[in-house]
This record gives sequence, C-alpha cells and structure tokens, in this order.
Amino acid sequence: MFDWKTLIANQNLLWWGLLITLRYTVITAAVGLLIGLAVAMAQLSRSHLLRYAGRAFVEFFRNIPLLVWLLWSYYALPIFLGIDISKEMAGVVALSLYVASYYAEILRAGIQSIDRGQTDASQALGMSHAQAMRRIILPQAVRRMIPPLSGQTIIQMKNTTLLSIITIPDLLYQAGYISSFTYRPMEVYTAVGAAFLLILVPLTYLARRLEAQTAR
Repeated sequence: MFDWKTLIANQNLLWWGLLITLRYTVITAAVGLLIGLAVAMAQLSRSHLLRYAGRAFVEFFRNIPLLVWLLWSYYALPIFLGIDISKEMAGVVALSLYVASYYAEILRAGIQSIDRGQTDASQALGMSHAQAMRRIILPQAVRRMIPPLSGQTIIQMKNTTLLSIITIPDLLYQAGYISSFTYRPMEVYTAVGAAFLLILVPLTYLARRLEAQTAR
C-alpha cells in the first residue's frame, strides 16, 4: 500500500533536492550556452586551427558517456591537474562542457541556416564580420534555435540526476538517502518521477509549440 506519510515526513529533503537539481540545471545550461557559442563561432571561423579545435571539442565531449566524463572529472581531473576540485565544481565543469558540445552544434546549424546572401549584403554595407553576426545573422538565427535549445536544456535537467553518483545532494541522491532508512523506495522514487514529469512535460509541450511556430 502506498504510504504518503513517508513523503510528508521527508518532504523537506525532497524539496531541497529538487532545488539543487534546478540550480545545477540553470548554472550548467547557462555556462554551457556561453561555451557552446564560443565553440560554434570557432567552427565557423575562417581560421583552420579554430575550426579544427571547435570540431575536436564537439566530437570529444559528444562521444564520451556523460557518466564516464563526470566520474573522470571528479576522481581523475584533480590528480591530472594537481589541484583540489570540490565535487560541486567537478559537477558543474562536467555537465557544462558536456552540454556545451550539443549547444555548439545547435548554434552552428542555426547560424548556417541563414542565407549566405545576407552576410554578403552586410559586408557590402561596410559591416565587419562581427557586426554582421551581431546585428543581422544572430537575431534571425536565434528564433530558429530556440526550440532545439529548449529541448537540449530539458535533457540537461535529466542529466543532473547523475550528480548523485558523486554525492551531490540532488533530488535523486535525497531519494536514495530517504529510501535507505525508511525502506519505502516505491513511494520515494515515484515522487521523484512525478516531480520530473510535472516540470518537464509542460516544458516539452512549450518546446514543441515553439518548434511549430518557427516552422511556419
């Protein structure tokens, strides 16, 4: 029988875990977006070195399982660099770089989807490449990039559940902790699943609406 008392008695831990999950989602998505934009611009650069570096970044992080990269960042990166890295910093670094590789591809594709003639026209008006990108290309590309960026951010929130592996007290970690002394995993993990559904289903619906609007 489903025991609601278990959830009520431990709701503070669950709410705290949810806030941690949302905080890491926002932070890593924001940092990843900035890095992704830099990588996308590198891939579109006229410099062969920058293009190869951008492509190497994307291929590296997209082809390593996130769990492997997260564990390496926590256990091996401090040894490799010879410095102490907290689990919080390791989590932010791992998730941000991972999602940046996907954001970079979305941003690159969005920019390249704009007709080349607009770039030529802006240059004919005397604009530099940076000015053309900022005033002409990016404003148009952003509208096309919002739906896939939204979808990737939704995936990023689900990716944060892996932070429990390095003992960051996110929602999944708190669920495991509560289950360890209440012996009621069914109730606890059902609540975790319900929390993700309540947050992500409306966001997924919104992303689809945005995609439908941009396709018109």
